[in-house]
Amino acid sequence: MLIRRFSTTARQDGFSCALGKAWRYVFRRLRGQGPSTVAPSSDHRVDPSALYLGPVWQELAQHNGFHISATPAVLQRRRQIALIGDLNLPQCRKYRVEQLATFWQALGVEFTYAHYEDIPRATSILQQATHLFEYRLKTTDVTQMLRYEARRLRLPVLYDLDDPLFSVSAYGTYGNMAAVDPSLKTHFLNEAPKYLSMMNGADVLSVSTPGMIAHTGLYSPRPTYLRRNFADCQTLTNGARAMQTDRPDDGCFRVAFASGSLGHEMDLAEILQGLSAFVQADPKRRLMLMGHVDSKILPNGLDKQIERFKFTDYGAYLNALACADCAVMPLSDDVFNGCKSAVRVLDAAAVAVPSIVGSIGDLAAVVRHGETGLVVGADLRWTEALEVLAQDLTYTRKLGRTARKDIETYWSGKAEPHIISPELVRWVEG
Repeated sequence: MLIRRFSTTARQDGFSCALGKAWRYVFRRLRGQGPSTVAPSSDHRVDPSALYLGPVWQELAQHNGFHISATPAVLQRRRQIALIGDLNLPQCRKYRVEQLATFWQALGVEFTYAHYEDIPRATSILQQATHLFEYRLKTTDVTQMLRYEARRLRLPVLYDLDDPLFSVSAYGTYGNMAAVDPSLKTHFLNEAPKYLSMMNGADVLSVSTPGMIAHTGLYSPRPTYLRRNFADCQTLTNGARAMQTDRPDDGCFRVAFASGSLGHEMDLAEILQGLSAFVQADPKRRLMLMGHVDSKILPNGLDKQIERFKFTDYGAYLNALACADCAVMPLSDDVFNGCKSAVRVLDAAAVAVPSIVGSIGDLAAVVRHGETGLVVGADLRWTEALEVLAQDLTYTRKLGRTARKDIETYWSGKAEPHIISPELVRWVEG
């Protein structure tokens, strides 16, 4: 450790400087003094990865090259977005990162992205960028280093998020947390300030739903713009392929409920009693449970009419979903769900399956009631909506086909106000 520090100092500050520091260190130790008059903190150890750019910055500073004269977006007519994010969650990566590449390239904007822990790539794409997008990042030694480099390069910074990870009030009242280990809820509550700190260090924010915009406004003064998830080429192509899947030829009516993460049992519980009664009323009805659903919440006697599908990749998920006659998407009424996007509606529509949704979150915005699916409310209950579709398969199939047409024409990735705020497009292009 001491030899490495001596070598680093000699390389950066010169051999004589390193020798002087070494002598002063030895002198203090001979006098019985510690390496510092302030004891080092045991609570915080700097991530060694966060030191990646330190030697480069010092070299630039010593040669008067640290600061640049003007922002790249002013000097250049071209636009290039570098997105650095947490890319660990497949669904988030698809809807908030990968589909943006095609979207911005269609507008003549180059787009590259990197996982924040891939530091060589993340720092590399910053060098050519005119704008930085950050996705789902919290304050860490590494993210602060990357943000510092972006500011050194005078890049405008946008922060993007599709769940209220910054919100103690959302997680504190999130009903789905009742179905997971309490320590997980405590973890999210403790992490929330780290996300908010990152958000408030950006210039502008983008979020996925109008509900998220309203809730974000309670926490951040930054301008916040809408960028909804949409049906990208992968969704439409995989959906078209899945529609070629042969439906089971057994005359059964299938209702699908999909869960991509833990805790959605509490959403299902909102309609489970009526849904179970609907399924059990006819032996030719099936409930398809896809992904993470704890069987403990299911009522007795329903097992023989349940079809289980493990959490899988996107293509296999659509193949299974294409065998359903309709999809149900209940959400418990809380702040967190009020921010939810309509990705499940898009998935179902991609395979021409109509959705039944409620008024919580942004799901109803993607469903045209009676034309592409059904929106339950005071005039239509969940079980009534299920009976409508089960009793008229011709109507149900028509809803599914129209839903598919809708996402091809209206919910695809076009730069229109219901997909992306015009102010956000101008922020990049201007």
